[in-house]
Amino acid sequence: MENNEELNVTETAAEEVKSESAEVEATVSETVEDTVVTEEKPARGRKGRGRKQKIETTEEKPQSEWTERVVQISRVTKVVKGGKKLSFRAIVIVGNQKGQVGIGCAKASEVIIAIQKAIADGRKNVITVPIFKTTIPHPITGKSGAGAVMLRPASEGTGIIAGGAVRSVLELAGIENILSKSLGSKSPLNAANATIEALKALTPFNDVAKKRGLTMAELLN
Repeated sequence: MENNEELNVTETAAEEVKSESAEVEATVSETVEDTVVTEEKPARGRKGRGRKQKIETTEEKPQSEWTERVVQISRVTKVVKGGKKLSFRAIVIVGNQKGQVGIGCAKASEVIIAIQKAIADGRKNVITVPIFKTTIPHPITGKSGAGAVMLRPASEGTGIIAGGAVRSVLELAGIENILSKSLGSKSPLNAANATIEALKALTPFNDVAKKRGLTMAELLN
């Protein structure tokens, strides 16, 4: 009997030890899991924050319909009392390719500031170009200073036959088919101004039909 009682005591003691060890293992595993989770959370948070910031920066950028093209940047030197003052002149064409275009010219001590001022000047001097289909309504010649530019309508598929500042003005105005020839000064500023003057003087077919008392169909036939 005594032996049986001793065996029962040892078995109960062994079971208690096993239960205590199981509880210890469970608590250890829980603490390990907690530490793993706490270590992983900041990493996930950092990745998520970085992605959100990237998405916000890409979505916040506005898309403007206006296009700016720098035609010329020249260095200008002015003689003053203490010596020479250096500055930069920028010529920029501004247009939306939907019949509106303008030219801006500005000076500044830095190139970037000169371009910004020229863009602002070009948006102030925007003109509306009467476009018939994909070309101009009629032939015309524009003059500005010593520069002169001749413009002629062209059929579909011709493209823009022009170069330099004249091409930039016609492209940003939205004209797709046209013939041109520079007849005067080779200066980009004079050529661009002459092109603007020619586009200003264009007369739409609607105005001509009203003056003659005709419809568009009668005028075009």
